Amino acid sequence: MTRDELIERLRKFEWTDVEFKEARRAAPRAAYETVSAFANTAGGWLVFGVHDEDGTLEIVGVLEVDKVQGEFLSTLRSGQKLSRRIRVSESVIEEDGKILLIFHVPESSRGEKPVYLGGDIRRSFIRRGACDERCTPAEIERFLRDASEDRYDGQPLDGLDAEAFFDPASVRWYRRVFDERNPGKQQAASDLEFLNEWGFVVEHGDRLVPTRGGVLLFGRPRYLRQLLPRPVVDCQFIDSHFNSWSPDRRWADRVVAEENLVQAWLVLAERYLKHAKRPFSVDAATLRRDDDPPDYISFREAAINLLIHQDYGDHGRKASIRFFRDRTLFWNPGDAFTTTDELLDPTEKEVRNPAIVAAFRRIGLSERAGTGVRAIFRSWQRLGHVPPVIENDRAKKTFELRLLREELLSEEQRLFQAQLGVRLDETQARLFAFACREGGASLTDAKAITGRNGPEARRVLESLVVQGLLQPLEEGVLYGLTEHLVGRLDAPEPGRSAGDQAACAADDLVTDQVGAPAPDLVTDHVIRRFTEHQRQIIDACDVPRSLAELMDRAGVTHRTFFRRKHVQPLLEAGIVRMTNPKNPPAANQRYVLTEAGVELKAARIAKEGKGETHEQG
Repeated sequence: MTRDELIERLRKFEWTDVEFKEARRAAPRAAYETVSAFANTAGGWLVFGVHDEDGTLEIVGVLEVDKVQGEFLSTLRSGQKLSRRIRVSESVIEEDGKILLIFHVPESSRGEKPVYLGGDIRRSFIRRGACDERCTPAEIERFLRDASEDRYDGQPLDGLDAEAFFDPASVRWYRRVFDERNPGKQQAASDLEFLNEWGFVVEHGDRLVPTRGGVLLFGRPRYLRQLLPRPVVDCQFIDSHFNSWSPDRRWADRVVAEENLVQAWLVLAERYLKHAKRPFSVDAATLRRDDDPPDYISFREAAINLLIHQDYGDHGRKASIRFFRDRTLFWNPGDAFTTTDELLDPTEKEVRNPAIVAAFRRIGLSERAGTGVRAIFRSWQRLGHVPPVIENDRAKKTFELRLLREELLSEEQRLFQAQLGVRLDETQARLFAFACREGGASLTDAKAITGRNGPEARRVLESLVVQGLLQPLEEGVLYGLTEHLVGRLDAPEPGRSAGDQAACAADDLVTDQVGAPAPDLVTDHVIRRFTEHQRQIIDACDVPRSLAELMDRAGVTHRTFFRRKHVQPLLEAGIVRMTNPKNPPAANQRYVLTEAGVELKAARIAKEGKGETHEQG
């Protein structure tokens, strides 16, 4: 943490990743609870030398610097007060002659959690908001399950008969798909031999028994309920927008999957296809019909991700999928073992249920190791939507994926960009549209939107800096809109992006005057949205057209009004140009699309060709 970052935090308040303590002559006991909380959650900064008076932070300084620092660090590194040795990084900052001690507490590894105090595991803490909260017994159990080297889904279940536990229909379906996917690889004759060959039935003592993963994947209902006394997933279709829905309203359709994971997937897929809009198309080369829903890949990867990564030892919470008109929410008990940024890297990740993960990948129902989340992002990007949102809560040990059916690079946003006078390729335009929507973009955002690795995504961010659209807030990591754009972008309305808000006013005015425009970046007028006549002009001006031709297509007769109300704003916005700009009233004057106009029209045609991606039944 730099001095500037510290001062900025002091102006705000304590939060998840920073805690202030007075500690003038000694580290307070509560500081060690914070260390436990940071180590068990996502890490954070502990600052000594700040007094907190009802939320007002005041720098008072550490008086006995060497004593406080030495005793605190030696305690953390001794492993006596806490259950693990904590290797923190420390720094000293002087402000107005007062000394502040800064300690960064890293997140502990999965195998080291929970970190607790005084040899009592019940004194484990997690960080929620600005508070250090003592873990509940259920939360401690979750930590211990995740810490075990003997993964939950691979553990044998003594007492179950290997011949009787599995559901023949589930195994038969799996073997058929496996055979199609891996021809010639299946050598086992019987179902029991097949399950044994792939580790779902193992030798335990002098007999064969199923593993937990085997029961979860293929178990008969009564055996599954003994292992998992809750539903696998609760899937609801809600005929409402998210922001207008309340929990007391009923769903339009619902399926609660209480059978094994194979059957859970089949029932989820069946119900999804029932509600999904399935456009009909034919491949010109193969003449094969293609009627998969456009968002099928994203749904498949997200649903399988939910089935294979949840914490099946957690019996108090069930996974859920909620389809709204404007988004789909996938919620899981059990956090990911890695960060959101790392989830977007094409490398193999550590997973909670490796046997279950491998089982689905063998039959092609999940992308290869390390690429499932990337596949969701790629598919959602191809549909033109804003990037999926991931909330990986280390404190609550939950994972939520939100697929928002909101267009990222809308016609209004393209128009807004055209009127700035900058030339952006599709990748730059998408990233800038996101920055307009959110007020800025991080490197992780750039990776998600561009689908590129870190260095390449950073170059796209820097290209927007060069064009005066973004400014670095944290070099190479975080970027915000430049000041001249911030003034033009109001806070978004619910369900509408900031970029669209700026380019699409709530009223029906065609143009508005802009006060104090940034030099060389904006026109004198800003089109908020196209009129129907302006759309007709854009459609017609692939080739040069006279004003009379345009009026005839629009079915209007008032020449002056038509030119002032509909044509002039398109000229000023750089969407249409004159063929003879030096002599506007010339008899041979024609109007034709600019390059920006061509791009706008092409984008609209492409959007109309896609149609709706999903509809409620």
